[in-house]
Amino acid sequence: MKTQISKYILAVVTLDPALVGSGGAPVFVARDRAEQDRIATYLARITEGVVHDLENGVYILVKH
Repeated sequence: MKTQISKYILAVVTLDPALVGSGGAPVFVARDRAEQDRIATYLARITEGVVHDLENGVYILVKH
């Protein structure tokens, strides 16, 4: 039987890099909430991912 990963984090967009640990996904640091929204939206369009707001100043982009 073969195991396949079907959902994974594509990127992280944050206002505070201290909130993000070192992991495998690229991290984008925004200057303010407007820039964070813009970066997350563009990345979601480019990657066909979905943006999830963790409500702590961090967005993750996930491929479902």
